[in-house]
Amino acid sequence: MSGVIEWPSGRPTLPDLFGWAEAGFPGTYGAGPHGIRIEEHMADGTYVLRAELPGIDPAKDVEITVTEDVLTLRAQRSEKTEERHRTEFRYGTFARSVRLPAGARGDEATAEYKDGVLTIAVPVPEEKPGTRTIPVRHG
Repeated sequence: MSGVIEWPSGRPTLPDLFGWAEAGFPGTYGAGPHGIRIEEHMADGTYVLRAELPGIDPAKDVEITVTEDVLTLRAQRSEKTEERHRTEFRYGTFARSVRLPAGARGDEATAEYKDGVLTIAVPVPEEKPGTRTIPVRHG
C-alpha cells in the first residue's frame, strides 16, 4: 500500500489536494503556483525580507524594484530540456510584492543571495516624536 488514497476515476488524489492547498485559493496573495515564499521582520531600524529562491542565478534571473512603498521581487527559473520521470519543481516566472513600512527608504535597499535565500534589507529610520514649541504671534 502506497499511503496515497485513490479516488474513483476523475477525483483528485491526496497529493493533488496538497498541491492545491499549497498554491492557495484563486485571487489570494500566498506563495501560489508561481509565487515566492517569504518571511519578513524588523531588526535594528531595518525591514528585512527573506525569500526562498533555490536554483536561481541572482545575477541573471532576479529583479527587485521599489515603486512608491511597494517592493516587488521577480525571478525566473528556466526548465531544462532533459527527460525526466517525475518533477515537482516549478518553472517559469515568479513574483511577489509587499508593502514596505512607513518611512522605508527603498532607494537605499540592499540585497544578498546565499544558499538559495535572497535577503533584502531596507532602512526604516525611526521617527522620534519631538516636542516643538509654537510661537504665538501678537497682533
